Amino acid sequence: MDMGGGHDMGGMGGGHDMGGMMAPPPSPAAGGAHAGGKGMGMDMGMRMRYTHMTFFWGKDSEILFTGWPGADGGMYALALVAVFALAFVLEFLGSRRLDALLPSAAAGGNGRRAAAGAVRAAVYAVRVGGAYLLMLALMSFNGGLFLVAVAGHAAGFLAFKAGLFGGGGRAAQVEDRSNKEEVAPAACC
Repeated sequence: MDMGGGHDMGGMGGGHDMGGMMAPPPSPAAGGAHAGGKGMGMDMGMRMRYTHMTFFWGKDSEILFTGWPGADGGMYALALVAVFALAFVLEFLGSRRLDALLPSAAAGGNGRRAAAGAVRAAVYAVRVGGAYLLMLALMSFNGGLFLVAVAGHAAGFLAFKAGLFGGGGRAAQVEDRSNKEEVAPAACC
């Protein structure tokens, strides 16, 4: 059923009439006329991209960057390792173990307090930036990536907060109440 404006998209509609809706113009990266392509319309080099909005299982996906890891199984495995490592490191950055290693803002004069505060702010910024980066990677809706991220957080929790590798446990989770001025690290990320 043509609504008087429908265009034959050369098979792009999947055999269905688009009900008078026109397809958006090709993006410059897709090889259209604005990117030095060979004219308007559907070029031979143009590929249709689809962004999943539900979880899917498979190695063919795009994570953070266009075309990466693509259909290459080795690059997908690298992406899984990178996401696991990022989640693991994020747990370390939010742990009391790191908090004990950082300089205290209560000790020393004003210059020392400012330097200690700057170091803590930098660590916090790296932690929040990493958490946002992990969230964006998970927005690829790849089920394997999701499971690896959860496993990385669980492994990091075991290593740095639950005391699996020593120095943790209840002693690591107890808050030092001697200095009321310091804000405890956020427990959400």
